[in-house]
Amino acid sequence: MADVSIKGLQKYYGAVHALKGIDLAIGDGEFVVFVGPSGCGKSTLLRSIAGLEEIDGGEIAIGGKVVNELRPRDRNIAMVFQNYALYPYLSVYDNIAFGLRARKVAEAEITRRVDEAAAMLGITPLLQRLPRQLSGGQRQRVAIGRAIVRQAQLFLFDEPLSNLDAKLRDEMRGEIKRLHKDISTTMIYVTHDQVEAMTLADRIVLLRDGRIEQQGAPLDLFDRPATGFVASFLGSPSINLLPARLVTRGAERAVVLESGAQLELPASRRIDDGQPEQAILLGVRPQHLGRAGPGAQAPGVVRVSVTADLVQPTGTRTYVTARIGGAEVTAELGAHDVPELNTPLDFALDMNRCVLIDPATDKVL
Repeated sequence: MADVSIKGLQKYYGAVHALKGIDLAIGDGEFVVFVGPSGCGKSTLLRSIAGLEEIDGGEIAIGGKVVNELRPRDRNIAMVFQNYALYPYLSVYDNIAFGLRARKVAEAEITRRVDEAAAMLGITPLLQRLPRQLSGGQRQRVAIGRAIVRQAQLFLFDEPLSNLDAKLRDEMRGEIKRLHKDISTTMIYVTHDQVEAMTLADRIVLLRDGRIEQQGAPLDLFDRPATGFVASFLGSPSINLLPARLVTRGAERAVVLESGAQLELPASRRIDDGQPEQAILLGVRPQHLGRAGPGAQAPGVVRVSVTADLVQPTGTRTYVTARIGGAEVTAELGAHDVPELNTPLDFALDMNRCVLIDPATDKVL
């Protein structure tokens, strides 16, 4: 196992500045996920750590050793790719053993390592099959097995589940998380899927335009985003953003929507910035916009009357789309809470959990 230290990392592709001074420390045994939209630099950062991309500035250290000038084979890393990269005419056993044989490892030791990895991944009955005789999930297990037998100090995953269907992705996410628990090796995982990032990571590193936008534990980023970009990227369905104004009235503050509706901010959400009024975006996650019960609401929760414009039951939850203050919003209700289309209903909007965003800077207030 090893820690990873990255300082001032720069990478250019001609005139394109792909990585803009990345500073990042990854602890020994940590599972870190790089996530972000296409073109944000996450795969470039991973490939730079692996040595597959030549960097243009900065320093990368693995296990306390600077590896800028080391070839990929000399960095003691194992990498799992999106396309499996299996040899089609070799058996599963020989695919897993290939790298060990290239390093002149004794055959008895190869057998021990392959059998151990196959048992861990549940592919022992498949060892004599060819890759074409395997499903996508089985092929990815073989690719992971080939990485495990390397006994590397660092595991790198480059969108390994992108080619799998939804059910297999769910299964493989569990396998990879269990694998990290079993072997406790430092792992870095790249994905564009925020659900993968949330479920797998000890820490998420969210990139945007070659820079780190925010990093932290998954629920920290979800509950306390630093910017509107982070708030919008994490969460499914995406956060609702309502144009509004933040208005001071004496010692109190309220959010005034475009329709004129006023939503009181609870005492815990007071913002002392000295401005009597400013334009904001009110961010409300679908999970914090539920069906209002009878009588008074809990402190900080306001009742909002709406009309259901779209109802989408999924079996595990129901998504209801309506309009609040002139903006379209989505609420996440219980699986069997399925209101009739175009019927009035009351939402409970939790102002304790809302996000207030300055549209001029994209910063969360």
